[in-house]
Amino acid sequence: MKTSQGFMVLSPGEQLAMREACRIVGRLLAYLRELAQPGVNTRELDEAAEAFILAQGGKPAFKGIYGYKHTICASENEKVVHGLPNRRRLQEGDILGLDLGAIVDGIYGDAAITVPIGPVSESAAELLKVTEQSLWLGIVQARPGAHVGDVGDAVQRHTEGHGFSVVRDFVGHGIGDSLHLPPQVPNFGVRGDGAVFVKGMAVAIEPMINQGTFATRTLDDHWTVVTADKRLSCHFEHTVLLGDRPEVLTWEEGRDYSEIRAVGVNPAVYQPESEGEIIATLDTPQHDSRQRVETRPTGNVF
Repeated sequence: MKTSQGFMVLSPGEQLAMREACRIVGRLLAYLRELAQPGVNTRELDEAAEAFILAQGGKPAFKGIYGYKHTICASENEKVVHGLPNRRRLQEGDILGLDLGAIVDGIYGDAAITVPIGPVSESAAELLKVTEQSLWLGIVQARPGAHVGDVGDAVQRHTEGHGFSVVRDFVGHGIGDSLHLPPQVPNFGVRGDGAVFVKGMAVAIEPMINQGTFATRTLDDHWTVVTADKRLSCHFEHTVLLGDRPEVLTWEEGRDYSEIRAVGVNPAVYQPESEGEIIATLDTPQHDSRQRVETRPTGNVF
């Protein structure tokens, strides 16, 4: 169902499909984190990701969208987002952003992590820590009745308070039967401003945080976005279902996120429901797996 604002409210069946798509994504995050080591190249990671998604019964969400030819976006160091998988071998000290998604029964899941390649500098480690903390601080704000600006305000306050800058050119988004749906969810803003979240919708919250200026530019390949000053950038993202609590559906397999407690957030509160709990609360799912036409939104979300 779509609201008057164009927000998708997921039916019980659609929520089940999203949960499965996001479980695949969460498993894949853990798998790629393990594979991303010095000497590996991102084309190899892309090939491994596609094989993984297909073996799990999903479809790659990114491949083919807007003409994109790969399963993952792989963004090293100063690359902000949309880095193309390539044959450069990762080196100790790099940081690597991995953005990826899966489709199950026409419903999408989407997430991103940035991983250190071997030991990294203290400044790079701090950027990764603060960016992921800001994601969770934003997630806490994503509740029915809250405003989009509440998320952006939380992300911006935390990251700028640590001396980093928030990318303005790319934002989070709604998600459901399309990878990108309204509303756009900026990582900056004012509390109480913007659209109001509704129960049953899902959003992809994704801080993109730079060491230096927030300004970006796009390379000649028309995909890869880099920082204007060539300093490091970091990206984390989760798909979050808005029910009685924000539910982090793309929870990375094997993590407890205990380090997030340092900013006063208990991640365990936002864990996805177990399969048994879901089945116990559902009647007959009425999932619509209709064919769709993918359209590019007005803002820069991909």
